[in-house]
Amino acid sequence: MPGRVVASLCRLHGLWAMMRQAVSMVAHLGFRLRALPSALSRSLSSAQDVLHRTPLYDFHLAHGGKMVAFAGWSLPVQYQDSHMDLHLHTRQHCSLFDVSHMLQTKIFGSDRVKLMESLVVGDIAELRPNQGTLSLFTNEAGGILDDLIVTNTSEGYLYVVSNAGCWDKDLALMQNKVRELQNKGSDVGLEVVDNALLALQGPTAAQVLQAGVAHDLRKLPFMTSAVMEVFGVAGCRVTRCGYTGEDGMEISVPAPGAVRLATALLENPEVKLAGLAARDSLRLEAGLCLYGNDIDEHTTPVEGSLSWTLGKRRRAAMDFPGAEVIVPQLKGKVQRRRVGLMCEGAPMRAHSPILNVEGTRIGTVTSGCPSPCLKKNVAMGYVPLEYSRPGTPLLVEVRRKQQMAVVSKMPFVPTNYYTLK
Repeated sequence: MPGRVVASLCRLHGLWAMMRQAVSMVAHLGFRLRALPSALSRSLSSAQDVLHRTPLYDFHLAHGGKMVAFAGWSLPVQYQDSHMDLHLHTRQHCSLFDVSHMLQTKIFGSDRVKLMESLVVGDIAELRPNQGTLSLFTNEAGGILDDLIVTNTSEGYLYVVSNAGCWDKDLALMQNKVRELQNKGSDVGLEVVDNALLALQGPTAAQVLQAGVAHDLRKLPFMTSAVMEVFGVAGCRVTRCGYTGEDGMEISVPAPGAVRLATALLENPEVKLAGLAARDSLRLEAGLCLYGNDIDEHTTPVEGSLSWTLGKRRRAAMDFPGAEVIVPQLKGKVQRRRVGLMCEGAPMRAHSPILNVEGTRIGTVTSGCPSPCLKKNVAMGYVPLEYSRPGTPLLVEVRRKQQMAVVSKMPFVPTNYYTLK
């Protein structure tokens, strides 16, 4: 699998032109791809660098995938069906997304929890076997370095999935901490997982997947994981999670079996292939953050409305990076917050100015698009605390024209995560 760290930036005019054309197309359609600034930086990082391909690259082309450059990878932005159709199909049935560009790692050794808790804000020690959690890498200033999912596997290691746009940064962060702890005598190690990663998302995802596994998926609730054979492909890790707000699974599959598994899933008429465009509008309706847009190194978890990721024990101990900045903010000492916004008229886009009703600029939109489900425009952005209450009327400047907007609760569309009753 690709994913090599490259050493220097250079000017690569041909690739740059191609990427600008692709990004322009996506922007015209109103989509925001995951961690786009980081993705561009990664893709242009070396004169010898070429776009990496997932094990499903030829499979995408054969199924009409429109490929774009993203985070150093060639990935499908959409297929022959329209973005709107694929978005709604995911909400009503289920769709298959190739997310093999994500960084997958194993942290092993008796001090694996110690290592992870030295980097993230979550309570990893409290995770039950095969339970996972969304957490955040933070720096000493309280900023978010990346968001990630950490699973405490019953096989004796932590399974970590983090963003492709932060691949180099995240890997270096973890590797440096491994070396630091090893030098102090700790028992810990790291391994990059070369598996493909497929996300089957939608209300019928469990029904579709159940036909290919012996495991009873009714006993696999949201944010839990198990290793199983899937449609004849052995050694797959199935985690009940996703980035759409729907029920669904992410399947870490050995690369040689990826096409076989995708082909088997597509044989069910409930399943359609979907790409980056639908994935982004789905996550925005679900109120989920896009790293590099909605959260970054200059955003704290409290400002980003992600206080729930802070473990209670970790808050009390104040033993995670940036705790001295973040914990006091929990008591209300924060000047801005991420909020949801809704409006009619022209769609709100990232970087659109947010104004109060008197016309004074008070914030900025970080992500925005038309909602296929609501038939309204939805967005996220940051505003001062006094403007963050749902129902607060505001103005948003779109194409140099001001239009009314209102602070709205998130998620915009109710989530459908599967939990045991």
